[in-house]
Amino acid sequence: MHRPFKALLDTTGVREVCELRSRVGFMAYHGGNLEEMTDVIAHRAAEASGASYYAVLQPHDLKWHVPSHHVSPDDSPLLQRFLDHVHTVFTVHGFGRDGMWTTLLLGGRNRHLARHTATHLRERLPDYTVETDLHRMPRELRGMHHRNPVNLPHHQGVQIELPPRVRGNSPVWADWHARGTGELVPHTTALIEGLAMAASTWEAPGTTTVRATARPGCAGGALLAPGPTFSKPPGSR
Repeated sequence: MHRPFKALLDTTGVREVCELRSRVGFMAYHGGNLEEMTDVIAHRAAEASGASYYAVLQPHDLKWHVPSHHVSPDDSPLLQRFLDHVHTVFTVHGFGRDGMWTTLLLGGRNRHLARHTATHLRERLPDYTVETDLHRMPRELRGMHHRNPVNLPHHQGVQIELPPRVRGNSPVWADWHARGTGELVPHTTALIEGLAMAASTWEAPGTTTVRATARPGCAGGALLAPGPTFSKPPGSR
């Protein structure tokens, strides 16, 4: 049986990270050197909102894209624990398409959450188009596959596709005064603020907003938010 996600996790230098806080979570399983800055954006939004966080980080010498519908909790105990813990997720991805360099795509099966998130992003990113109409998105970027991790939690979630500019990876930022210092460009900072606000104000049907409290850790035991990072050492299972 073809299991590319398992093979990726077994690759030297690849690292999984999981932090459990509230029942809302952020994911960046194409993080590290693949879809650059997606893990940073997801992690900072999670920290700012008290949300949980899961990421797969690829080293600098690897770019291995495992399609989302192959990212399976059957191949990762950490991912399974994360998905058992959260009821709603935001998955953060990067993309680049001609004619869409200033367009953010909000896919996934939770369309109410997509519209809720779009409201917060449009307020903070007025120079961008925040697209929620699935028919206006490339089919492969809609995040509608039933095995896509964005659709596995009870209340499913929103798949957020980010162009390079809003991630700070575009040549437009070549003259950014803080380039190389680790400071985020203003558009990325505004993006994170919008995502954090969307997460912290979201209430799934039949639930109330859950703040970070004692929860089972990804690696077992318990943690108090802000929780420690649980990770699988590179190249181990």
